[in-house]
Amino acid sequence: MQPPTQSELPMNLNNMHKYGMAIVESVCAIFTMPIEMILRPQYGTRYFSPPIAFFSMVLMVFVPLFSSAAESLTHMLPFARPSMPSGIFGLSSLSSLYFLLLFLHGFRLWRRMVYMHLEQYSEFEGPALPLFTLIPGGRSFWRTRIVLEPLVVYLLASVLQAADVFQSGLTTFLHLCAVMLCIKEFIVWYRNWEFIRVALDSQVVGKAMSEVMQNKASAKDLEPLHFASFPKDLPKDLRDSAATFFARSFMAEIPKVENEKEEEKQ
Repeated sequence: MQPPTQSELPMNLNNMHKYGMAIVESVCAIFTMPIEMILRPQYGTRYFSPPIAFFSMVLMVFVPLFSSAAESLTHMLPFARPSMPSGIFGLSSLSSLYFLLLFLHGFRLWRRMVYMHLEQYSEFEGPALPLFTLIPGGRSFWRTRIVLEPLVVYLLASVLQAADVFQSGLTTFLHLCAVMLCIKEFIVWYRNWEFIRVALDSQVVGKAMSEVMQNKASAKDLEPLHFASFPKDLPKDLRDSAATFFARSFMAEIPKVENEKEEEKQ
């Protein structure tokens, strides 16, 4: 019976790390979908999953209602004299724009779903707006996604509020969306970076386990992996089994080492 690999083990820190990132990314995507539909109008058919689109629709239905209910409640308080919100557009305006964009994008997405040759990669978020190519550093994909787009949303909302175009509620919501967009895109970048980093780390683990199997590993070689050195008089079969188990836990490729029986046959 082979020992279980890291992916076969029950809930552990590594799985919690992955699930946690997926949950944070999904929550951020629910809030940022109305903004991303404007920033990336050529997004793919599978960029927004159906659950994300559903909860985003629910959010854009109830957020304006909660805002209106809170405003009405303040008018009902005795001795309270709340001032009328300054600004032309509020959360209800953003909600109306969101559902209008959903309707318009629906035709484009449906056409790509029917004629699949029109789309190269369905999970691509689409190219950035031409505006960002004029900004220093705007030709970098990840710099645009993580820094420039959230920064533009944040600053534009602040400027339009100062000009009495956006109401304070809409500005606060856009500020929140800008922060969540930055967090979401950083998680996407981190996941891609982590995939490459784990592959490189696996090579180091495989080399260290090979040294352990040959009884050549020193304490200094095992320190980065948080391993204790094996006793020198440990039987070779136990040493090989332990090294194989640890390497499988790290999802590393195990170097082929001939056992004693094969050596005797040769």
